[in-house]
Amino acid sequence: MIKLIKDIFFAWKYKRAVRKAKKMSALFKMKYYVLSMGGRIKVVPKQNIRHLVRTHRFRKGVKVADIEKIALYVTT
Repeated sequence: MIKLIKDIFFAWKYKRAVRKAKKMSALFKMKYYVLSMGGRIKVVPKQNIRHLVRTHRFRKGVKVADIEKIALYVTT
């Protein structure tokens, strides 16, 4: 029962994040990722991901393409 509630809550947050990513992408004409970071769902622009990779905020060897593969949703 608890698993079902957690799944419903995750689906609700995921749908909300996807809607936000689509809206932001249309508004700013940028690519946005929906990521699960630290147990939370976040909407992050690709520009910020590139900056974080350049400043070594991720493990050594991680590239933007690797992050795009694990993203829950990617806008076009």
